[in-house]
Amino acid sequence: MNRVQVWRRSAPAAFLLAVVLSAGCESSSPTDTAGPAPGVESFDAEVAIAWLRLTIDLTRDEGLFPPSAARAYGYVGVTLWEAVAPGVPGGRSLAGRLNALGPVPTASPDLHWPAVANAALAEIARRLYTSPGSQGAIDDLEAAFRERFRSDVRASLLERSAEHGRSVAVEIWDWSLGDGYGVLANCPYLPTDDPARWRPTPPGFEGPVEACWGQMRPLLLGDPGECAAGAHPPYSEEPGSEFHRQAMEVYETVRDATPEQRTIALFWADLAGESGTPAGHSLSITAQALEGTDARLDRAAEAFARVGIGESDAFIACWAAKYHYNLLRPITYIRALIDPAWESVLETPPFPAHPSGHSNDAGASSTILTAIFGDGFAFTDHTNDPRGFAPRSFGSFFEAAEESAFSRLYGGIHYRFDIELGLEQGRCVGRAVNALEFRAPVFARSAHRGD
Repeated sequence: MNRVQVWRRSAPAAFLLAVVLSAGCESSSPTDTAGPAPGVESFDAEVAIAWLRLTIDLTRDEGLFPPSAARAYGYVGVTLWEAVAPGVPGGRSLAGRLNALGPVPTASPDLHWPAVANAALAEIARRLYTSPGSQGAIDDLEAAFRERFRSDVRASLLERSAEHGRSVAVEIWDWSLGDGYGVLANCPYLPTDDPARWRPTPPGFEGPVEACWGQMRPLLLGDPGECAAGAHPPYSEEPGSEFHRQAMEVYETVRDATPEQRTIALFWADLAGESGTPAGHSLSITAQALEGTDARLDRAAEAFARVGIGESDAFIACWAAKYHYNLLRPITYIRALIDPAWESVLETPPFPAHPSGHSNDAGASSTILTAIFGDGFAFTDHTNDPRGFAPRSFGSFFEAAEESAFSRLYGGIHYRFDIELGLEQGRCVGRAVNALEFRAPVFARSAHRGD
């Protein structure tokens, strides 16, 4: 097994700016030398990784819930890929292959690709993250990279490159406006009195989050039902029934939780407003894997697009299933039928139980990352170093996904069937993304010409 020690941690925006201003991007000046201009693969992945980490920070600061966060990451990833695809050997636009995505501005390959990526990511981020603080951080990071590029790239080339990046971002933004978000986000929803169905949970008894999200247009899937979640065991209050047994497992797991299990629950909590959400955690792992393998800009663009598409579609498929099954959370069942004073380790999120969104995201992202980096890719996750957690090491992306998924059992907020069927639903989404061709296949030329 080829172990890769991924040590760079997710950095706050201020630290990212300091690094950008003090370091130098690996590049050569395409118009100052004879010969073909350097392609996307000639540049390191620093610009892409810095922007992705900033979007994780902005997601946290704006308090986005998991579905909205995954949507943002999806459009950021597609923007990055579409902006640099003309400079990737064999690179293919996703136009006509993602749902309703029409032609995207193309470009000649003689651009400065880090400048293209910088402008594209700044433009799409401005439209997705709109608070004054977010806008300031976006302006600062874009300006810091632009200042760096001026030292070795001619001004006219920089402007041409930036203009292409911005034009792609505008096209992707216009495409995003048709996904239903403007109509479906925060739609009203009234819980029922059915004892099997979800109802607001303590301590805040908040209303349901994004009840209509499952009706959003996926980026890739033909329909959320293309990767449907399996049905949970029939609801039953009868001791000894499968449903009651699984509720008892949640109760006993929390009651008897080891310090390690509690640590796992908190490490993977990924709460809205405190983190980049589960999707941001998976993208942080993606960034760390790219850094640990010294990936180039083309590889980073493809990885962020694949993971972003997968996460966005996984949350749409998951939310369609959540509000289809509309299943009550463990805390509701346990307090009513087992122990009225029971407390979970994690606060229960305000939406139905089945399937688990964490598990769905973990299943999708681990399936995609394994296809990119290989099975048995060992890594150490430093995502939560800034929050005081010790880094956690894994022998593969699938191993990390299992821990992330079952952290929700240790936390007391999901039944086992939520987790197992959520993982499988996410893996289905991941397989669909893995089948999406980003580069034209290279066929060996035959020496035989025929007669």
